Amino acid sequence: MKPQSFTQVYIHLVFAVKHRDRILTPSIRPRLFEYIGAIINGMNHKSIKINGYIDHIHLLIGFNPTKSISETVYEIKRSSSLFINKNNLCLGHFEWQEGYGAFSYSRSQIDAVIRYIEGQENHHKKRTFRQEYLDILNKNSIEFNELYMFKFFE
Repeated sequence: MKPQSFTQVYIHLVFAVKHRDRILTPSIRPRLFEYIGAIINGMNHKSIKINGYIDHIHLLIGFNPTKSISETVYEIKRSSSLFINKNNLCLGHFEWQEGYGAFSYSRSQIDAVIRYIEGQENHHKKRTFRQEYLDILNKNSIEFNELYMFKFFE
């Protein structure tokens, strides 16, 4: 019998709507998030929590290390854009902005990350996506250059 490999990798992904258009209305979010969850599970990851606000989303994934993060984000963005456009979920042509944030967490942190993702509506009553994203980068001690950040249209 061959030895098995065991992993426990949790990734929090964050990405935004192109031009930060305020398209992700409460009426389309549930259907979109359900579809994105199916994409994630179809890639043999585990969709744990998906939520967002009007111009960006957060995903918590039990990550399958046989796929790369960039491959996973590419497929989520590609498939969900096609879904939104095919089903006319917004006026005009929908696209995700280039780039993303990917942050890893341990099992002991998962409940806090889930609560954080669930609280998106409340978070953004008090602060912008830019403030939120920079806070996440700083809390994770990620060095960044403002030239290569998301375009923040605030």
